[in-house]
Amino acid sequence: MTALQRKVLAIIVLAILIEIWGIYMVGSWIGGFWTFGLLLATSLLGAYLIQTEGRRVWRQAQQQMQSGQPPGHTLLEGLCVLAGGILLIVPGFVSDLIGLTLLLPLTRPLYRLFLYRWLERLVRGGRFTIYRGPNR
Repeated sequence: MTALQRKVLAIIVLAILIEIWGIYMVGSWIGGFWTFGLLLATSLLGAYLIQTEGRRVWRQAQQQMQSGQPPGHTLLEGLCVLAGGILLIVPGFVSDLIGLTLLLPLTRPLYRLFLYRWLERLVRGGRFTIYRGPNR
């Protein structure tokens, strides 16, 4: 197991423990039935927001491509929508908060900018390349 794999595994285990602690705390405050209902509601909200925001981002990307513009920022927004929806569907309140901020149009540009700068650093450092594939 490489050092990167150990770090990723440690982050995943820590995230799971934080989510379990969060569910336990909310359950002790509002009760198990309401906690389950809240987790179910956020999962349904995540599925709904993936559909609505995902469609909006997809239409925007199509419009940009039809007008001859590359849909770079829109594709990053699409990644944010996908990640946010997945985080809302996964049970847990911390992931729900992060997922909701990824899905809201007001806060999504912050994540998009972070992703853009991260990808830019990878490309400039030579750690990220794009292959065109075979010419046909």
